[in-house]
Order: sequence, then C-alpha cells, then structure tokens
Amino acid sequence: MPPAPIPVLASVAARPVLEPLVADLAAQNAITLSWFATLDEALMLAADAEVAWLEPSPLDQRHQIATAATGLKWLSSMAAGLETLPLALLRQRGVIVTNGNGLNSPTVADYAVMGVLSLAKGLPDVVRAHDRREWLTVSPGTAELEGSRALVIGYGTIGQSIARRLRAFDVEVTGVRRTADPAQNVLGPEDWRSRLGEYDWIVIAAPATDATHHLIGAAELAAMKPTAGIVNIARGQLIDQSALIAALREGRIAGAFLDVTDPEPLPPDDPLWTAPNCTVTMHLSGRSQTSMLRRAAERFAANLRRYAASEPLDYVADLRLGY
Repeated sequence: MPPAPIPVLASVAARPVLEPLVADLAAQNAITLSWFATLDEALMLAADAEVAWLEPSPLDQRHQIATAATGLKWLSSMAAGLETLPLALLRQRGVIVTNGNGLNSPTVADYAVMGVLSLAKGLPDVVRAHDRREWLTVSPGTAELEGSRALVIGYGTIGQSIARRLRAFDVEVTGVRRTADPAQNVLGPEDWRSRLGEYDWIVIAAPATDATHHLIGAAELAAMKPTAGIVNIARGQLIDQSALIAALREGRIAGAFLDVTDPEPLPPDDPLWTAPNCTVTMHLSGRSQTSMLRRAAERFAANLRRYAASEPLDYVADLRLGY
C-alpha cells in the first residue's frame, strides 16, 4: 500500500510560483496542498499540516500559524533569521526548521553598500537640497571609501557578500563571526569591541538572538571614531536605539544608515526619525528585488522532494541559535 500523501500548508500568495514547481509531486499523490488566504483559514488548516511554508504572510501571523500546527514536522522559512517564530515550542515538538540563508544576500548586500556610500557622500542632504531647488557648492559628505576600513559584524553569507562589494571600492574589511580566522581577517566574538576605534564603517549583518540583543550599545558607540558611520541591515534589536540617538545628537559618531529599527514599523513620533545624520529605509533591503519569492519557492520545492523521499533537508537551522 503506498504511503499517504504529505499534507502541505502554504499561502495562496505563493501559489502562482510554487504550484507549478510541485505539480509532479501532487500528480504522484506524494503531497496534498492546502492554500490559505487569511489567518482564520490558516488556523483552521494548520492542525492537519505536516509541512508548512508560510511566506509571504505577515510575521505575526506566522507565529500564530506555527503554534496552531500541532502535527507539524517541517517548517520552511524564506527568512534567514527566525526570531519571529516560536522556536522553543518548535524545538520541543521536534519540528525541523529550514531557513532562507543566502536567498536575499545579493540585494541586502547592495543595500548595505548603498548605506556606506550614502553616509560617505552625505546623500540625504543632497536630496534635501534638490527638493529645495538649492544648488550646493560644498559637498555635505567628503569621506572616501578607498583606503577606509570597515568592520562587518556577522560574517555569514550576507556579511561576506557585503565584504566582497566593499573590497571592490578598495575598503579594507574585517569580519566578525563566532569562530575567528586571522588568516582571513576575521575576528571572534570577544575580539572586536576593543578594536572598534580602528574602523570608519561599522556594518551589522548578524542574526537577532538573545546573544546579539543590543550588540551595539552606549559603550560600543563611545568606542567608535567620531567620524565613523554605522549601517544596520540585520535587525533593529541589535542596536540600543536610545544610545544611538544620544550619540547622533551629541555628534559622537558621524551618522547612521538603518534599514531596520525597533520596533517596526517605527512610530511616526519616534525620535529616531529626527536624529541628525540618520537615514531610516523602512526594512526595504530585502524587498528591493523581484526574484526572492521565486527563488524561495524553488528552494522549498527542492527540499519538498527530499522530504517526500525521506532524504536529509538542506538549510536546516539550529533552533538553539535561532538561525
């Protein structure tokens, strides 16, 4: 007797790209697909799901759906960081979680380099002068990338993509990750803070975990050069925003380019909006592309074939680490 088909739960928003990729599995009766359009539909279907791919539904809904999916064995996420999921519960239930490590590395890395360039050349002030139809005769930004030094905190797939791009501008790049590698100019987690004052650009690309919460706080900001800029394309929780606002207002660092904030969306009256030399780009880095959903669907479909064949899955996350 052939095995029963695997019940798969997925967002109807992903149906146009996902369904053709798994049509052969459905035709072979290896899977059954259940599509949800609303949170209520997802919660109704969740209990029967063995496999779930919940993007692009809202972040808070994914947490609720994953919690309701009591029979879940594998949850696929197209995000690299998993802090929005009930990780302790999923770990307790023995659920395998795969993530989107590397899926949006190129576009996020592009954004990070745009952040460095924006800080170096004072682009926000140029845009404001344009809006006022004011012809500037002095550049608001005079920093040069050639010969400068960058510290990339979080030297995974995205961090290394950022480093390659910065090196093309003749920036000397030092990475930070859990395991140091002096031969590759990579520092360990205990080594970088004492050297913060050496760098012109601090780029944050680390995952959001308990260990990285407020990774950059008042002490770290005080250790930076007054001419240094900070770029965050990771998660807002990695920076103590109150300490950052104070450092910007007091001119203790040159500026900040923040694709992420805490919370998101940032309330209209939040003081971060008016902090001097600070640009907030509304977590658009991963959205500044057209291929993410397709590439995520292709990865999920490939893993679904492995799952149906009882083969090991690719991109399995460590739920203890959160990525």
